[in-house]
Amino acid sequence: MAKEIRKIGVIGAGQMGHGIALVCAVAGFDVRMLDLTTEALDKGMKSIHRYLQRDVEKKRLDQAKADAALKRLSTSTSYPDLKDCDLVIEAASEDEKIKKEIIKKLCPVLGPDAYIATNTSSLSITRMGAVSDRPGKFVGMHFMNPVPRMELVELIRGIATDEETYRLIRELTVKLGKTPVNAEDFPAFIVNRILLPMLNEAVYTLYEGVGSVEAIDTAMKLGTHHPMGPFELADFIGLDVCLAVMQVLHEGLSDSKYRPCPLLVKYVEAGWLGKKTGRGFYDYSGPKPVPTR
Repeated sequence: MAKEIRKIGVIGAGQMGHGIALVCAVAGFDVRMLDLTTEALDKGMKSIHRYLQRDVEKKRLDQAKADAALKRLSTSTSYPDLKDCDLVIEAASEDEKIKKEIIKKLCPVLGPDAYIATNTSSLSITRMGAVSDRPGKFVGMHFMNPVPRMELVELIRGIATDEETYRLIRELTVKLGKTPVNAEDFPAFIVNRILLPMLNEAVYTLYEGVGSVEAIDTAMKLGTHHPMGPFELADFIGLDVCLAVMQVLHEGLSDSKYRPCPLLVKYVEAGWLGKKTGRGFYDYSGPKPVPTR
């Protein structure tokens, strides 16, 4: 019998981690959010407070539910504090080495019936499950960014993931108010396999002088009714994340069509990672974003 999920651990208090923690708490689950430092946890909790306050002001959530969600949230910097969690969702950086180290630290403190999910946008669930002590109870949950607003969660089984585990996590996804879709364990799954090559092609279009940042974004917004232009979206996602996904696609599928644009590589090497660093394809230092090319 599958274990009922009541308490959820979330590893990582960054943009994805605190968003996942918030969604789980609002859905009625007890949540413990873990990160390396109290500073990272404080920053994540401040973002959660802002989200909840905005939702109350816009009448998407009543104050009593917001207060109850906050009471269900706790934080920690110590892995043993996750020992009573029924499910732990790893939501650290999109770096396989880092994620595997986290999984290795996590497994010894968890009960034998606990489940592990990894929030990855591109990496192999099979490989990460293999470093755990419970590959049958290991699954991929790819939440979209920003987590509280985006309806989709891609669910990915590794080769060893039990069907019972998959069904349980699918049911949980629905309880979180999200729509689950099944994706097979191939590089970048569904959304990023389609989206990131489009963003990469936009960078090639800029690199080859076909259009400027502003021209390309305007063309795609008005010509295809995309709510954001490709450079606005790439800056929002983070250019380091975009590059990492393209590298996973290029290495995993060995197809030259996934080769990261050299200009994207240069921006990442310069530390121009988008909105989170204040500069990417746009400069965010002033009152209005200004194209950098």
